[in-house]
Amino acid sequence: MSTGTEVKEIVIANLDFNPNLQFGYQKRTELEPDLLEAWKKIQWADHLVWIHPVWWGGLPAITKGFIDRLFLPGFAFQYRENSHFWDKLLKGKTAHIITTLDQPGFFYRLVFHRPSVNQLRRSVLKFCGISPVKVSYIGIVRNSTPEMRKKWLEKVENWGKKLK
Repeated sequence: MSTGTEVKEIVIANLDFNPNLQFGYQKRTELEPDLLEAWKKIQWADHLVWIHPVWWGGLPAITKGFIDRLFLPGFAFQYRENSHFWDKLLKGKTAHIITTLDQPGFFYRLVFHRPSVNQLRRSVLKFCGISPVKVSYIGIVRNSTPEMRKKWLEKVENWGKKLK
């Protein structure tokens, strides 16, 4: 796809980092070079696209570890001294969550109340100031044919073209 838009990709599964927030927020673990590079890309971007499968209703563990290690106080948000409030350090950015499912999207929303989307959209992205956050569902992946997957990829490509 060529829209003239510059894209910088982060493939979380290919990064070399420890996803465990070993000391919680009591002690900062130094960020590995791959996380520092990923953070530069996040800071650079105007629009973030998160594509992930839903596993057991939630985000894959490596994605959660990426968020735990990178979306830190002083990076993505900052608590105010002597206050319950915080500053959203990623204001001005927008996002699109594209999630794949082994069930219809409406079923995931109505029956399970979309826990992975709520976590990523509300508790991470909006918490840090990213808004609006659009959500799209792709599925049912488990029983899909090559033709269905091709149509889904074309749909995602068309979403990207509309961003320009």
